[in-house]
Amino acid sequence: MTLKLGCIADDYTGASDLANTLQKNGLATVQTIGIPAPSLSGAIAGAEAMVVSLKIRSVPAAEAVEKARAAEAFLRASGATHVMYKICSTFDSTDEGNIGPMLDTFGVAGQEREEGQVALITPAFPETGRTVYMGNLFVNGVPLNESPLKDHPLNPMHDANLMRVMQRQSRAKVGLANWDVVRAGVGALESRLAALKAEGVSGAVVDAITEEDLETLGKVASKAPFSIGASGLGLGLARAMRSAHAAVGSGAKGNGPALSACLAGSCSAQTLKQIAAAENVMPVLKLDAAALVENGATEVERGLAFAREHLPKGPLLIASSQSPDQVQAVQARFGRDAAGHAIEQGMASLAEALVGLGVRHLVVAGGETSGAAVDRLAIEAFRLGPEIAAGVPMLEAIGAHHAGLLMALKSGNFGAESFFADALAMMRG
Repeated sequence: MTLKLGCIADDYTGASDLANTLQKNGLATVQTIGIPAPSLSGAIAGAEAMVVSLKIRSVPAAEAVEKARAAEAFLRASGATHVMYKICSTFDSTDEGNIGPMLDTFGVAGQEREEGQVALITPAFPETGRTVYMGNLFVNGVPLNESPLKDHPLNPMHDANLMRVMQRQSRAKVGLANWDVVRAGVGALESRLAALKAEGVSGAVVDAITEEDLETLGKVASKAPFSIGASGLGLGLARAMRSAHAAVGSGAKGNGPALSACLAGSCSAQTLKQIAAAENVMPVLKLDAAALVENGATEVERGLAFAREHLPKGPLLIASSQSPDQVQAVQARFGRDAAGHAIEQGMASLAEALVGLGVRHLVVAGGETSGAAVDRLAIEAFRLGPEIAAGVPMLEAIGAHHAGLLMALKSGNFGAESFFADALAMMRG
């Protein structure tokens, strides 16, 4: 097999969400943590799609672009004819970026590709309740700015109109291909993009409210060098690019009883419900976020003492998650960036220590928490396993560090209320 599709993901949970979508829609997929080392070449040689996981969603735009450029160069050199920049399905970003700067860098104007097509931009993924209509993003039927994402601790989203959001981030001109165009089919969408290009547009927000819409988007995007989207666009690309006989089986499998733990750093409403549900089936320790910032080593040790006591008896969960009001109070006291970094690093220390205690099944909730934990564990790549919940696969670490460790990296809003128990049950097999 030859690499067909290259993807650059702006965080690790989003990367596993996309890799899961590509795999189950017919492309043999591997998820790497950063640009893979030469030592991994054998393990990833059969991939038709590669998702390079980066932790660049909330870093300064210049740093994000530099890392994305290196990943794109690697993917193109590896044979990818199309590169997708994977974003969150709730468009997590600020007016400074980092989605707009990617359009400026890789879009038609950014690369001066006169033959290039206007880049498609869509976070739509109807399977997970994300739809775009007239350029406005809806989350489970609610406008983005009225959804719980308005209280996101790092990237609060206060505007559902994605053209406005993009235009504030990008130097490029952004247009719209609405649902009337999309439902008219591939030819109509291509004509609309050509007209937008003639107007000097580099990127087009594209409506999608059904899976059929995503297939239309995938057929059009696959002919272009670059696109921006969530996993729904990945679904369309995979179906457009897969072989006619494609039926890819999952590689990673449950491997029986093992020491098991869950970590939760997401403050999303859904993760808070999942933590409450976990309290009915396993011991749960709720860390003091302020203490993690002020005296992280002491609070981490409190978590480890809890783990040493309970791990031999069965699964457990340690959470730094808080309600929006509590998050705002901690951020007001310590500063948003300082508080977020300290909490992430405390949770990463716990992940490292838990694996050191023998944990072989590890579930992590929250994009920033997952990224910090995977980085601390120095995992190089993942083999995809079966889907635990929409957008969340089981993952098996491959490479030199912690090979065979089973993980799940969950975006905050994903999964049923029973997610933690469901994930650990799948890991047992």
